[in-house]
Amino acid sequence: MRDTAPETAPGGDALAALDRLLAARWSCRAFLADPIPEATVARIVATAQRVASWNNTQPWQLIVTRKPETDRLRAALHARAQTAAPAPDIPFPTAYEGVYKARRSACGWQLYDAVGVTRGDRAASARQTLENFRFFGAPHVALVTSPAALGTYGVLDCGAFVTGFMTAAQAAGVASIAQAALATQAPFLREWFAVPEDRWIVCGIAFGRADPAHPVNGYRTTRASPDTVVDWRG
Repeated sequence: MRDTAPETAPGGDALAALDRLLAARWSCRAFLADPIPEATVARIVATAQRVASWNNTQPWQLIVTRKPETDRLRAALHARAQTAAPAPDIPFPTAYEGVYKARRSACGWQLYDAVGVTRGDRAASARQTLENFRFFGAPHVALVTSPAALGTYGVLDCGAFVTGFMTAAQAAGVASIAQAALATQAPFLREWFAVPEDRWIVCGIAFGRADPAHPVNGYRTTRASPDTVVDWRG
């Protein structure tokens, strides 16, 4: 990560390096407690800032917790999530159908197999879901917000920033996971952090060093081939 353009010409080695970074990144669900140096976090954010946004609005804002605040928040949020109804600022999907349902199911069962949740064990699956609100033990969480007035386009730009953040984190040896689950507790988080009413809570990003010994970090999801995504015309 650097402040000037890479010396390598576009394509070739630069594209291969980006491909390796994206292929190496995964959604970490078990972290070590050790905090990340703030200088490293600042470099990750600076690199992520380079992603494109609609009219260069750069709508994302981050609240990043240091370890003591993360610990306070995880205890309070985990307790809250067990009783509070979901209340996201941005509506969640109304349905998963066809290939999207199949991919979601495959991803879910990979997770459950890794942590020993058997089919039909709703209590165990509920406990695993609640681990989202502990940030899977991460020492830090970044809460991503966007101006409500920018609507869908602000959220779209924040999605690009989240990808940039996680890719830069991977380059810095920092594991991460984007957490839409945190957005379900938007009223609680808005009060906790004094987030203005004119900003939507988009998601969180938990990050830190991965726990290499935890089985939940041992599986990887697959990606569809380009042929299933691209519809060539002309």
